[in-house]
Amino acid sequence: MGRFLFFLMILCLESSVFSQTKYPTDYFVKPLDIPLILSGTFGELRSNHFHSGLDIKTQQRQGLNVYAAAEGYVSRIKISHWGYGKALYIRHPNGYTTVYGHLKKFSPKIEAYIKQRQYENESYTIQLFPKEDELRVNKKEIVALSGNSGGSGGPHLHFEIRDANEYPMNPMLFGIHIKDTKAPQIRAAVAYTFTDSSHVNQLNGVKELNFKIQKDGSLLADTVEAFGLIGFGVNTVDRQDGALNNNGIFSLEMLVNGTRQYKHTIDKFSFSETRYLNALIDYGRFFRKRQRIQKAFVEPANKLSIYEGVQNNGYVSIEDGKSYSIQIIAKDFKGNKRKLIIPVKGKKDSIYTRKKIKTTPYFFKANQFNKIEKEKVTIAFPKKSFYNDFYFDFKKEQDVAFLHNGSVPVHKNFTLTFDVSEYSQDEQDKLFIARVNKKGRPSYSNTKRKKSKLYTLNKTLGNYALFSDNQPPKIRPVNFKKGQWLSKYRYLKLRISDDLSGIKSYRAEIDGEWILMEYDAKRSLLTYDFNDKKLSNNKHTLKVIAVDNVNNSNTYIATFFRKQ
Repeated sequence: MGRFLFFLMILCLESSVFSQTKYPTDYFVKPLDIPLILSGTFGELRSNHFHSGLDIKTQQRQGLNVYAAAEGYVSRIKISHWGYGKALYIRHPNGYTTVYGHLKKFSPKIEAYIKQRQYENESYTIQLFPKEDELRVNKKEIVALSGNSGGSGGPHLHFEIRDANEYPMNPMLFGIHIKDTKAPQIRAAVAYTFTDSSHVNQLNGVKELNFKIQKDGSLLADTVEAFGLIGFGVNTVDRQDGALNNNGIFSLEMLVNGTRQYKHTIDKFSFSETRYLNALIDYGRFFRKRQRIQKAFVEPANKLSIYEGVQNNGYVSIEDGKSYSIQIIAKDFKGNKRKLIIPVKGKKDSIYTRKKIKTTPYFFKANQFNKIEKEKVTIAFPKKSFYNDFYFDFKKEQDVAFLHNGSVPVHKNFTLTFDVSEYSQDEQDKLFIARVNKKGRPSYSNTKRKKSKLYTLNKTLGNYALFSDNQPPKIRPVNFKKGQWLSKYRYLKLRISDDLSGIKSYRAEIDGEWILMEYDAKRSLLTYDFNDKKLSNNKHTLKVIAVDNVNNSNTYIATFFRKQ
C-alpha cells in the first residue's frame, strides 16, 4: 500500500510539473504596474482575425512604464505606421515570447540600438532581429513606455504571449490576473436551416429567436417549431470589472437534451488560421447589421483548430413529434457563464417563407478557380477563395467594377485587373485602383502596373474604380515658421497629407543630411527630435519631400536658426 502511495505521489508530482511546463503560472509578471483593466480580450472577434493578446487600458494616457514580463532578450523589434506601431518582442528561456505593442518609446538602450540602425538605413519603419547577447533584459526591467502608435484606436498596451511555434496564447493561462465577476451577455440568437425541407416556425432560411431573462440569470427563448437539419448561433460579448468594453468570450458550448453537440474554446491559435474567423461568424449578417453571430456548428470549409467534442458538426436533426432542449452556454475565462435555453418542438409543417437566392450568370464553386473577363476588367479568384458556392454578381459601369458586395467573405487574395490602353501614357501614370465606399469615397488599393494594365490584390468584395491623381501631397509646418529661431524647441513638427492616392513615402533632411522623422499616420504628423544629433552653426535648411502612390511629389524647404 505504501509503495502504491509512493508511485501515486510521483505521478501527481509529474502531472504537476507537466502542468507547470505547459502553463507556468508564476513565471510571467504583469507588464504594467497598475491594476489591469482590459479594452480587449484574447481571441476576441475582430475584422478578419482573432485578437491575439490582451489590450490593457493605460488610464487614457501614454507614457506608463512597460516592464519585461520575465528575463530574456529582445529578439525582434518592428516599427511600422500601422499594425502594432512600435512593437517589442522578448524571447524567454522557457521558450515563450512576449510581445508589447503600440508603444510610445523604448528604454534608452533599446532606443539607441534602434536609432542607430534607422539612421544607417535612412528609414523610420524598420524590422530588426537582435542577437541573443545584444539586448538582454531582466524580469521587471523597464523596456518601453506605453503609447498609441500604429493602428491603435486609443492609448493602451497590446500584450501577447506566444509559444515556441509563434502561436499566440491567452496570457491569462499564465497567471496574468484580470478581475472579472461578470457573466457574458447573449444579445441575439438565430436559427438556420440547411436543406430545402427543413424549417423553423415555417421559415426556410434564417430565423431570429426571441428570449427573456429568468430569475436565475439564464435566458429562455420562446418555443420554436422546427423540422429537419438546423443550426444555432448567438451574438455574445463579455465585460470585465472596471470597464464597459464589449470584449470576447472564452468558450461557447451547445447541449442537445443534455449531451454536448458543439464546443469551441479560444485559448490558442495560429496566425495562418485566424482568417477562418469569417467562417465561424455569420459574415453576411455582420456586413448588414455589424453584429457578429457565432455559429454553434462547423461548416465544411471552416479549418479552425478551436473545436472540441463536436458531434455531427454541430448540426441538429429535428424529427417530427419529438421535443428537444437546446442549451447554449457562453463562458469567460474566469468561469462566469450565461445560458440560453431554446425549447424546440419537432413538427413537420408547410413552409410559408423561403430564403431568396438571387441568380446571376456567374455561379462560383468554392473549390474551383473562378474568373470573369468583361469590358476590359478581369477578376481572378484562386481555388478556395470562398467558403461556399454562390451566385456572383458582377457588372461594369464606366470605370467602376461592381464585385458582388461585401457580404461574402474572401479567404485568399483575388486579382482585379483594368485594361487602361485607351488612356495616354501620361494619363496611365496617374491612374490607380481604389475601393469605393457607399459615399463614393475612394480608398487606395495597392496598384501594380504591367504595360497597359493596372492590377491590384485584395480580399474584400465591393465596388472598385479607376481614379486619377494629379495633385501632389501637401506639406505644412505645425509648430514653427520659416526663418524662426528654434533654440528652445525639442521637436520639429510638420503634417503631410494626400487627398486621393495617399502618401507612399517621405524623406527629411537638415543641411543635406537625412534625419529621422517619426510618422504618425493617424494624424498625418511628422516629428523630429532635436536631441537626435547636434547641429553645427546657427543657420539651417530643412527639406521635406513627400511622394504619393502615383509618384506625385512635393518639396518643402525652410530656413531656421538654432543654437546648440
